Amino acid sequence: MDNKEYLLRRKILMDELMDNSFALLASGEAMHKTWDQFHKYIPNRHFYYLTGLERENFFLFMAKDQDNYLEYIFIEEASDYANKWLGKRLTKKEVETISGIQESNIFFVQDFLTFISNRIMTDSRAALLSKTPTNLYLDLFRYKKMKKPISFAYFSEILENYPELMIKDLNNLISNYRRFKSKSEVNEIKKAIEYTRLGVEAILKSAKPGINEGQLEALFEYTIKSAGSLGPSFDTIVASGENATILHYVENNQVIETGNLVLLDLGALSNLYAADISRTFPISGKFNDLQKALYQMVLDVNKATIEKVKPGIYVKELNEFAKDKLAEGMIKLGYIKEKSEIDKYYYHSVSHYLGLDVHDTGTYMEPLAPGAVVTVEPGIYVAEAKIGIRIEDDVLVTKNGYENLSKDIIKEIEDIEAFMKH
Repeated sequence: MDNKEYLLRRKILMDELMDNSFALLASGEAMHKTWDQFHKYIPNRHFYYLTGLERENFFLFMAKDQDNYLEYIFIEEASDYANKWLGKRLTKKEVETISGIQESNIFFVQDFLTFISNRIMTDSRAALLSKTPTNLYLDLFRYKKMKKPISFAYFSEILENYPELMIKDLNNLISNYRRFKSKSEVNEIKKAIEYTRLGVEAILKSAKPGINEGQLEALFEYTIKSAGSLGPSFDTIVASGENATILHYVENNQVIETGNLVLLDLGALSNLYAADISRTFPISGKFNDLQKALYQMVLDVNKATIEKVKPGIYVKELNEFAKDKLAEGMIKLGYIKEKSEIDKYYYHSVSHYLGLDVHDTGTYMEPLAPGAVVTVEPGIYVAEAKIGIRIEDDVLVTKNGYENLSKDIIKEIEDIEAFMKH
C-alpha cells in the first residue's frame, strides 16, 4: 500500500484531536506463552492502519499544533545482535519508506521518555509545541475482562509522571474511520477472499468419508500459504455432523462419517486484511433430501439478505430480516409453529464488519454507507438431525447498493455436487 495513504489517514486523525493535545499508539508485543515461549506477534491493528508497520515495540507520536502537524515514531535499533538473533530489524530509511514519516522524525525507543519530558511536557525553548499539552489521547479499548486498557501498561510512566494530563479516547476516532475501506483496502480483502476460494476448493477436492477434520484444516492452511497468504485470518472451523451445531467449534479432531454435512468457517489474510467465509458441503459429495431442503432454505436467506445491503440500512435491519426469513423457512419445513421459536435453531447475528479484524471496528448505531464491508451469514442448526448449515459471504457497500466480493466461491447445490463429483 502506498505510504501516501498512511500519511492521509494520520492527517485526518490529527484534524480530530482537540487543541493542546497529543496522541500515542503502541505497536504491541508478542504475549508470553509458556516458560521460554511466546505467542506469534500480532500487530496492533490501529497502529498498522496508521503506519503500515508490522514490528513490535514501536511507539507513534502525533500532535496538531495550530497549523502544524507533528508525527514522530520510535523504533527498535537495528543492532547486529538483534539482526542475528531475532531477524533483520527495520532501518530508519525503511520505516520512512513504509510509513511516510520523515527519517528526521524517527528515533529509537530508548529515547522515547526523554523526548516526552524534554520536547513535549515542557515550556522550554526545546519544546516542539507552542503550549504544554493538557490532553493525551490513548487507545482506550479493552476486552471484556480487562480492568484497564493495554495502552496504560505501555505508557504507564507518562501517566504516573504527568497526572495532570486529561486522558481522551483514540479508539473511537480510529474505529470510525476504519469502517470505510479505501480502494486499496478493498483490493486486499479481495485478495484474501481469492486465497480463501483456493483453500475451499482444495478441501472439496480432497474431502471424503473417513478423513479427519484436522486434515482438511491443515490442507486449507497449506493451500492459502502456498498461494501467498500470510495464513488464516482466524482459527479455522471444520465441523462435521453434530459438531456443526456448535458455533465456535475449533477442535477439528473428529473423523468425518459417511453422509455427514461439513461446515467450514474460515478465511485467509492478505497484508493483514481478512476474509471470512462459511460454506457447507456433503462429505459424500451429494446432499440427501433433508440436507438439501435445509441447505436451500439457508441459501435463499443468504441471497435475499445480500440483496438488502445498501447505503442507509442498519445492520440491525439485516439481522431482523434474515431471522424472519429463517423462521418462515423453518415453519414451512415443519420444525417450528411460531416465528418466536426460531431461537432454538438460529442463535447468532447475520452480519458484522470485516477488514483488518475479522469482526472489524465500527459503530452499529449508524447506517451502512459506501466503503463498508460486511459479512452476510445466516445459518440453521438442527442438533437432533446432526445438521449445522451456515453460508457466509463478504459484501461491499457501494454507492448504489452492494458488491458480493465472494461470489466466485461456489455455494449452489448443483455446483457443489458437480465440483465434488469431478
